[in-house]
Amino acid sequence: MDSKVERFLSQKEENEIVEAIRVAENETSGEIRIHIEKTTSIDVYERAMEVFHMLKMDNTKLQNGVLIYVAVEDKTFVIYGDKGINDVVADDFWDTTKDVIQSHFKQGQFKEGLVQGVLRAGKELKANFPWDASDINELPNEISNG
Repeated sequence: MDSKVERFLSQKEENEIVEAIRVAENETSGEIRIHIEKTTSIDVYERAMEVFHMLKMDNTKLQNGVLIYVAVEDKTFVIYGDKGINDVVADDFWDTTKDVIQSHFKQGQFKEGLVQGVLRAGKELKANFPWDASDINELPNEISNG
């Protein structure tokens, strides 16, 4: 892993984010992933779409995967939701979630920004895709790195 990415979050912070993902997914069939990489040579939204497919997030049964993609050196990030979740959230949901994350990032609170983004996405997923007994965790909860 690149040292710039390693410095972005400590192992303790990564563990806290993974726990937030676990908590957020505990009451929904939705899936949340975070992908962090040093930089991207293409448009950040296009790269987030590539990563979404690379992580097989487009394979969820209800199309309710949410990816938070971060390019550390570029100082940018994207929240990418699959069709199922995009069809049911309020029009401004992703923008307001991005604002929450960004306000923490601007203060250097990267872990807290990601945790808050995960919990907001989880709350929306729970409201629209509640967990039921047949649900399985379709994707791993760990943070992936590019």
